[in-house]
Amino acid sequence: MEINPVIESAEYTYDAIDLVKLNKPGLTSAAHYIADMIHNEHYAPATWRTLPLHFVPPMPYDPSNARTKETLDWVFFVSSLNFSFWSQLEDGKRYGVEWYEDGWRALNKPPHQRKTKVQTGYWSLPAAINKALEHGIPVTDPAFYSDPGRCPDSTLASIFASASSEREDMPLLVERIAILRQNGLILLDQFNGSLSGMLDSWKEAFGPDRTALQLVKMVTDAFPSFRDEAICNNRPVYFWKRAQILVAEAWAAFHPSDDSTHPLFPNNGVSQLTMFADYRVPQILHTLQIITYPPSLLSLLQAGALLPYGSEEEMSLRAASILAVERIRECIAVYNGNESVSSVLIDFWLWEMAKKVEGGSATLPGVEPGGEMVPIHLTRSIWY
Repeated sequence: MEINPVIESAEYTYDAIDLVKLNKPGLTSAAHYIADMIHNEHYAPATWRTLPLHFVPPMPYDPSNARTKETLDWVFFVSSLNFSFWSQLEDGKRYGVEWYEDGWRALNKPPHQRKTKVQTGYWSLPAAINKALEHGIPVTDPAFYSDPGRCPDSTLASIFASASSEREDMPLLVERIAILRQNGLILLDQFNGSLSGMLDSWKEAFGPDRTALQLVKMVTDAFPSFRDEAICNNRPVYFWKRAQILVAEAWAAFHPSDDSTHPLFPNNGVSQLTMFADYRVPQILHTLQIITYPPSLLSLLQAGALLPYGSEEEMSLRAASILAVERIRECIAVYNGNESVSSVLIDFWLWEMAKKVEGGSATLPGVEPGGEMVPIHLTRSIWY
């Protein structure tokens, strides 16, 4: 089976920069902890559909159902803009979008029983999109958001407006609008106007032996804004955070709740994909003592220093995180008697746990209730 170039890039970058390190003594015990938590929580790919702000498709998979295509369009739109939601402002002033606290489920209740909540961080994005869809704006339709005539910049700015004037604006809004225009046009020009059409092209190109990694490469080939690549010692290195998460979320959205074959990814699912190298998962990997930071990097993080995209510190954090989750996956397979858990599912769990710890609704070994983790690294870019 073909090796993911992201793994090869991570190995090269990790050795070349030699900054953030894997903590082998802590890795095994942390992997066992993660395996037990995933098991005890019954955490599975289909858990994706239980998150209240996710746009959920009909199950079982039905390609003739209009909501199937709508879900794929939703996943593509979110993945196109899934980057850079961190803020150095306090919670009441950072970017946030107000929508229903329990998401789409609220629409099953009488209006007076629907409670709202200001969503921050990543969840502000689905909240803004869902709010627009609820009000009849076809914001996730590529034919709509690619067309400045039907969907002017002012409409997109209004959709992504913050919950109040006291809050900061959405980070990188101009760049996000440009990405939507470009991605929408590419879908219209090359893939019959939707992610569903791209999946059809993938199936036609690779047939029954198609893999998730082949689809990731199609995405990075076709869409410049998904081409998350840097240079290390004059050598290109690939991280592909959003391209992989696009494929992984399509996999999770339509994952059967039983052991039946996946309708879109029948061959090893997403087993070739890595974790999604962002700014949140390294934080929890460090807290679990899976990776270690040198004092120089700790000082930068604690000072809130910006780490430029492609800097040695930033690439080392991402590379070490990718390799750490690969080692966790291998440890879990041994611990579970060769029952495999994908790096994708491990990433999903780590990210959600990190957000719970940040919000105070969960604790981790070695972190006192209410205690703080080492700050995330601050890199402002379109890549993650």
